Amino acid sequence: MTLLVQKFGGTSVGNIERIKAVAKRIASSKEAGNQLVIVVSAMGDSTDKLSNLALSISGKPPAREMDMLLSTGEQVTISLLSIALNELGISATSMTGSQVGIITESAHGKARILDIKTDRIKELLKNGHVVVVAGFQGTSLGSSKTAEITTLGRGGSDTSAVALATALQADCCEIYTDVSGVLTTDPRKVADAQLMLKVTCDEMLELASLGAAVLHPRAVEIARNYGVKVVVRSSWDNEPGTTLTSSEKRSLGKEGLELSKPVNAIELLEKQAVIGLSHIPDQPGIAADLFETLSEGGINVDLIIQSTHQGNSNDITFTIAEEDLERTKFLCQRLIEKLGGKLTAQTNMSKLSIRGAGIMGRPGIAAKFFDTLSKSAINLRLIATSEVKVSCVINAKLGAKALRYASEAFDLKDQQIKINPTNIDNNEPEVKGIALDPNQVQLSVINVPDIPGSAAILCQAFADEGICLHTIVQSERKCDSNGKIISFTMNKNDRKNADNILIPLLKVWPAAYLEDGQAIARISAVGAGMPVSIGTAGRMFRALANAQINILMIATSEIRTTCIVSENDGVRALKEVHKFFKLNSKS
Repeated sequence: MTLLVQKFGGTSVGNIERIKAVAKRIASSKEAGNQLVIVVSAMGDSTDKLSNLALSISGKPPAREMDMLLSTGEQVTISLLSIALNELGISATSMTGSQVGIITESAHGKARILDIKTDRIKELLKNGHVVVVAGFQGTSLGSSKTAEITTLGRGGSDTSAVALATALQADCCEIYTDVSGVLTTDPRKVADAQLMLKVTCDEMLELASLGAAVLHPRAVEIARNYGVKVVVRSSWDNEPGTTLTSSEKRSLGKEGLELSKPVNAIELLEKQAVIGLSHIPDQPGIAADLFETLSEGGINVDLIIQSTHQGNSNDITFTIAEEDLERTKFLCQRLIEKLGGKLTAQTNMSKLSIRGAGIMGRPGIAAKFFDTLSKSAINLRLIATSEVKVSCVINAKLGAKALRYASEAFDLKDQQIKINPTNIDNNEPEVKGIALDPNQVQLSVINVPDIPGSAAILCQAFADEGICLHTIVQSERKCDSNGKIISFTMNKNDRKNADNILIPLLKVWPAAYLEDGQAIARISAVGAGMPVSIGTAGRMFRALANAQINILMIATSEIRTTCIVSENDGVRALKEVHKFFKLNSKS
C-alpha cells in the first residue's frame, strides 16, 4: 500500500466549494488504495486577516500570542476538510501540530522542527483513517516545561508536509498548488514560461531562495537532505507536475530533523589562477565580449566576480585552471588593447568551498567559515556565495591548513572531504530556470582592511541580528588606502537594521565607510549542467548586452550565475535571458 503525504495550500482550500473539491480528490486517491496524510494551510488570506486583527490592537504583539492566534487558521481548515471527507464516506480525523506530534524549538514565529512522534498517526492510518494535519504549527516545551504552541514561519505548511513525509518514510510528498508545477520562470511576468518535469533539489533551492514562491526553501532542504520524493502539482487537474530529485539519503540524526548539520561537504580545488581586469569601461556588452572570447578559446571559467564600480570604470575578476593561464592572458590582452584597462594574473591559488542545503538562509554559517579561516591567519582573496555553496580563494600554500581547520569546525568526516573534485556530466541542461528577485538592495563596505578576519567580522555582525545576506562578493580592486571592497545584497526590509549593525562596527576601521548602490533587481540563471558547460555565463551576459542592459554586479557559483541590474531593467532582463536560453519553448 502506497503512503502519500499530500499538502494543499491556502488557495486550494480558500472557500467551501474548493474544500469540497479537494475532499473529492482525496477520496479518489483513498479509494485507489493509498494511505493518506493530508496537510493543509489556512483558508485563503485568513492568516493575513488574523495578523491584521492583532496589529489593530498592538503595533508589536507578543510572539507567543501571535502563535496562539495564527495557529487557529489551520485548525479551521482541518475541521472543515475532515467534515467534508466524512460526508463522502471517507473516515477522516483532524489533528493539530501538537496532536500529531510535531516537536519544535522554543522559538515563536520561526521554529524549526526537531522531531515528529509518529505513533498516533500510524495507528490512525492502520485503522483506515485519512489523517488531516494542520500545517505551519507544532509544539515545544517552554521555560516552564509546559507545552507551547509554535509556528514555523513563512512556508510552514510546505515544511510540515515534507517533514511528515520524512518521519513516516512516505513513498511520496505531493504539494498541490494553484500552478501546474515548477515553471522555468514566473508566469506572471513571462507568459510563455514552461513546466519543468524534473528539477534537482539543489536547483530548486537556488530558485526558491531567489523568490520562486512555489515551494519554500526549508521544505526543499528537508527533501534534499533525506532523499524525499516531492512532486509539485496543480490542485485542479491530473497533470504529472514537477518531480524534485535528490542524490542525498541521510538518516535522521540526534541534532533534530531540521537541525541536521547544514554543511555536508567541503572541497579544495588546487592549481587555480586569478585573473583581474581593472578599469575597463562600465557599459553593456563588456562582460559578454570577455567571456564569449574565453569560451571560444576553450577556457572554462569558474568563479566570476564583478563588484561595485567606481566612476565610469569597472573591474571583473575570475578564476581558471593554472594550465589555461597563458592562453587566457593572450585572449584577455587582445581585449584590453581595444577597451583599455589593466590585466593582472596570479597563480598558486586554491578555492575552498563548503556545501550544504540552505547555507545562506542560515546567517551564521558563512560567518563561521570565514572566522575559522581568519583564526588560522588565512586571508581571503575572493568570496562568492550561493544558496548551496560558499567559496573563497586563498593562497595555495595555505590550502591544506584551511581544509583541515574548516573540516574540523564543521565536524566533517573523511568521506565528506573532497580534493580536486571533477564535475560529472549527468546530461542536465546548462540552464533550467531563470529567477528575478526585485526585493533587493545593494550595500558595499569600502576600505575594509585587507587582513584575515575582516569578512568574518562583517558577516558575524549580520548573523547576530538574524539578517540573511543573499550575495556576498569580495572583489580584487584595492582602494586608495589599500583596503578591500566587500559588497552584499539583502532584502530591502533589512537595510535599516544594517546601519544599526555596521556604523558602530566600522568605528574600529577609521578609513572604512558604507556605500549604497542604486535600486537593483537580482536576476539569476540556474542549472545543474553549468559545471560541465563552457560559456554559460557569457551567454547570459550576451542576452543582457543585446538588450542594452548594464550589469552592475556579478556573482557566480557552481550551478548559478547572478547578475545585479537596475531595478527598472529587472522584468525586461528576465524576459530577455529566458528567451535567449530558449526556455520559452517546449523541449
